[in-house]
Amino acid sequence: MLRLLALCLLVTGCGPTYPNCNSDEDCNREKPRGEYCVNQKCQQCRGDKDCPSGKSCNKGRCDAIPGYCEDDRGCPPEQTCQDHRCKACVADDQCGDGGKCKQGKCVRKGRCNGDDDCAEGEDCKQGICTPAYKRAPQDAACRLSAVYFDFNESALSTDAADALEKDAQCIKQVGRGVTLIGRTDNRGTEEYNIALSERRAQSVKAQLQRLGIEGGRMRTLPKGELEATGKDEQGWAQDRRVDFEWM
Repeated sequence: MLRLLALCLLVTGCGPTYPNCNSDEDCNREKPRGEYCVNQKCQQCRGDKDCPSGKSCNKGRCDAIPGYCEDDRGCPPEQTCQDHRCKACVADDQCGDGGKCKQGKCVRKGRCNGDDDCAEGEDCKQGICTPAYKRAPQDAACRLSAVYFDFNESALSTDAADALEKDAQCIKQVGRGVTLIGRTDNRGTEEYNIALSERRAQSVKAQLQRLGIEGGRMRTLPKGELEATGKDEQGWAQDRRVDFEWM
């Protein structure tokens, strides 16, 4: 019987049936599962060092660590990532470029809890610093067209660049300043989307400057996913844009 078992192991490589095991090789025989044999059972990890960043070994499984973060994007917008944990802020420099720390909560650039968090001539509306007034564009001699972006992109596409050439001509013709309102779809964290919408607005501003529009005649307003309405790819594509408002 023993000779027969030995012959089986030598010729066919038979052994315990997964997830049972005698060694790590039994857990990775058919394909590299990256598992370990512990107490004759295949499992994801022996200890925390076997798990990827942000996870710890819990009864043989790599589970997410509650409150873990790699950077501020993994935290609620009012918190900051410190030592891989989301925590209350203690200083302005923990709240990103232009952000402020107020009573342990970050008020990010473009965001607000009240009118005092906004610049002169702006009001706090739905957590966003918004111009306190705007002149209606009905008297404009031409119309500005929104610029659209690919998923998770702030670089201008060929279509977007073509649209901006017409927008630049319109701005020169009307002779008024414009607000560039950056937007995203509703996927991703609120903080990440605010930053992405700011990058999109800045891309539009930079291109308009190259087309001859003075930077002082433009201001950016990142709104992130605040007014997103899409529920599928067609709708999300409409949310990923920069709108124009006359000042």
